[in-house]
Amino acid sequence: MRLSEYVDHDATALASRVNAGEITPLELTRLAREAHDEVNPLVNAVIEFYEDADSVAGADGGIFHGVPFLRKDIGAAEAGRLQERGSRLFKGCRPDTDSYYFRRSREAGLRTIGRTTLPELGTSGMSESILNGITGNPWSLDRSAGGSSSGAAAAVAAGITPIAHASDGGGSIRIPASWCGLVGLNPSRGRVSGGPNNQDASLGRSRTFVVCRTVRDMAAALDVFSGPYAGDPFIIVQPSRPYVDELSQPTGTLRVGVARSKWAAVDIEPEVRQAVDTIAALLEEMGHLVAEIDPPYDPEERTRITLRSSALSAMSLEDAARAMGRTIDADTLEPVNLKLYDYGRSSPGDSIGNLLEDVRRFRFRVGEAIDAFDILLTPTMPIVAPPHRGIYCTTNPAVSALEFMDADAAAAIYQYMGVFNITGHPSVSLPLAHSANGLPIGLQIVGRFGDEATLVRISRDLEEACPWRQRRPSVRAGKSHPSPELRYQEA
Repeated sequence: MRLSEYVDHDATALASRVNAGEITPLELTRLAREAHDEVNPLVNAVIEFYEDADSVAGADGGIFHGVPFLRKDIGAAEAGRLQERGSRLFKGCRPDTDSYYFRRSREAGLRTIGRTTLPELGTSGMSESILNGITGNPWSLDRSAGGSSSGAAAAVAAGITPIAHASDGGGSIRIPASWCGLVGLNPSRGRVSGGPNNQDASLGRSRTFVVCRTVRDMAAALDVFSGPYAGDPFIIVQPSRPYVDELSQPTGTLRVGVARSKWAAVDIEPEVRQAVDTIAALLEEMGHLVAEIDPPYDPEERTRITLRSSALSAMSLEDAARAMGRTIDADTLEPVNLKLYDYGRSSPGDSIGNLLEDVRRFRFRVGEAIDAFDILLTPTMPIVAPPHRGIYCTTNPAVSALEFMDADAAAAIYQYMGVFNITGHPSVSLPLAHSANGLPIGLQIVGRFGDEATLVRISRDLEEACPWRQRRPSVRAGKSHPSPELRYQEA
């Protein structure tokens, strides 16, 4: 297999070739290394390509037999491997715990061959950090790849691997999927276990999954990573059949709520709004019942949850630093994250009970507002990928903690995503449109709690109606590229 062929295959196709004896897992790993060596100097997506990548473990015959895989450098961990969270505070840290997520990845045949970049601590939805520099968007290197799963998305879009580990606490799978032209599902709360030591992380707001290029890879990954373990706080309703089987099932008529208005302070760019209108019309042509939906939450309530969470975040970071014998200061944390830490420490004491009550009320009100619909159609992001070094980056010393929270965590730019991290609903960003200058525009489909099956079916329908696989970013393995530019090595 040539490199140009490798990058045209999704994970399902590569595994089929391995199972047919047409190529070996080792050959795929070496193709991934070749792709990495060609494009990573341009995009800066992979921090570390493992020296022992040729010999990493992975079960023979699994659904992703032999497929190269990458780990986001936060969250789910591989015991003994570096996990630095994009931060100087955690530089050199090696967890001693193997996450259930990576046990399942190996059982499915995936070979984890390296780790990817993220903004420090996953705080921002952009793609830069002081520790690891700027990750460029393969569609336009001067633009953000999105975050916090920035390296994962840039690596998959550029062809290093067809699928990569990602996580989402407020949009961190869906943002980079939208801006890098990928499929990015944030599963229902409880669908993928965070065990053995991170179950129901961040009051259920943070979930772990993948970014990939095709709906069938998304469905197969759900079969790989879904399922409870002993000690999980609750067991979500389990699917009635494998998710890959949903790809051959009819969708039926759905009630679709369409978000044509903004849900927070940032306006929807005209090209994004046009994309929503186009897909809404397409869904109506498919026979679905389409109606406009009003904003389902009050941004001030969302802000209050963020503010009340800040003290808990500060305590957690302080505990981690103390356990490592390290100090939190300007040499270990980026400017905005240090300000957020100081804000959390100095904020008035508030009980966990008040935070939990805020979350409960928010979930209830949003649930009531959207209950009439089987799915929602929204923009993933109200804007296309912006240039690097903006107000949303934690490396910006001129931004205060409150300015950052107003622009960032308070749902302004991420207005269609963080709400569903709180409520627990599954949602997927699909690369259904492009701007006039060629930048991807992702649209979000939100399902009922626990109903990833419907998301698989409707995503399949939209992929067939609006195929995206023929679209290619300007930086992609197997092509001729200019010499790498060093500006992507330092933030």
